[in-house]
Amino acid sequence: MRLVRTLGLLLFAAVAAVSEASAQFVSITIAPPILPVYEQPPIPDPGYIWTPGYWAYGDDGYYWVPGTWVLPPAVGLLWTPGYWGWHDGIYAWNAGYWGPHIGFYGGINYGFGYTGVGYAGGFWRGGVFSYNRTVNNFGGVNITNVYNKTVINNTSVTNVSFNGGTGGTSARATPQELAAANEHHTPMTPMQTQHQNAASTNPAMHASNNHGQPQVAATSHAGQFSGAGVVSAGTHTGPAGANPAAGGPGKGPAGGINTAKPGPGTLGPGPGPKTTNTAISHTGGAGPGGGAGPGGGPAGPKTANVGGPGGAGPGGAGPGRVTGGGPAGPRTANFGGPKPPGPPGGPRPGGGGGPRPGGGGGARPAPHPQQHH
Repeated sequence: MRLVRTLGLLLFAAVAAVSEASAQFVSITIAPPILPVYEQPPIPDPGYIWTPGYWAYGDDGYYWVPGTWVLPPAVGLLWTPGYWGWHDGIYAWNAGYWGPHIGFYGGINYGFGYTGVGYAGGFWRGGVFSYNRTVNNFGGVNITNVYNKTVINNTSVTNVSFNGGTGGTSARATPQELAAANEHHTPMTPMQTQHQNAASTNPAMHASNNHGQPQVAATSHAGQFSGAGVVSAGTHTGPAGANPAAGGPGKGPAGGINTAKPGPGTLGPGPGPKTTNTAISHTGGAGPGGGAGPGGGPAGPKTANVGGPGGAGPGGAGPGRVTGGGPAGPRTANFGGPKPPGPPGGPRPGGGGGPRPGGGGGARPAPHPQQHH
């Protein structure tokens, strides 16, 4: 491995046509690992802004700096994440910074509103930060300045963590990002610096030990790597509408790749609420089971959870619909196996014989689609 250290390396800035205020301190010849998949921990208090996790480099190689919530250094400032860029056989780090607008960060999809271009997680209005509820996890914190805006990825999500070179993103700075690069920037806050230093001295964060799947992938509080608010890599139970690092209700195995797809976001005539999130397709474990509930009414949008075989739900096989009225029950895209028939006899629910709700035998009323929440 060839390690190049310099105090003023601006090599990659020339390639991206971006003038960075912060110097690049290290460049290496081995690409960083892919970004781990993880769930966003809940916000600790109003006013915090999400800063995504990233791979940094030290004397022992790459190490993971967990994503965390941070108070901005001043009202009106947004965080532009750092990124690794490739040029002439080396990978150079471009440090992140605070500024009035989001600059170029290599086209890296860090998730939770950082889709590779700009930031869709929130904005400043009247000196107060407003949060997009579709990509932020509020937990039990009461956030009053919120709005709903679906985040759609126009390109495939690959979890790649660097720009240029073999396998890297091919993004180039937009005119708006070029303008943002020339604004006044504020470097990492002391809390962010402390957070990165704590990760660099923790052996569990080193890629050589965690093989790209850190046990602490994100945390609610900077520098806190244990206890409540700590999330490991490979789990995905966050709100729908997030990017590769925040998915729908399914769980995927460590290292799984999530791909974002736009959700329909329509409101059916049934009692279910309107969905405006982005559905996520996951690789990995089984969904909560097949079969619909006893409700009626047209179905709303649903989350595609691709995994192992789903267990049989109360609605039986196939589309898993039963007759009957009442409020609509949620369902997933996993369908259970067939419902075993009851003993022969006269008509009765769940058994063989004559017509009955949810079973075979005779004619039955047309099924009602169900509303998904």
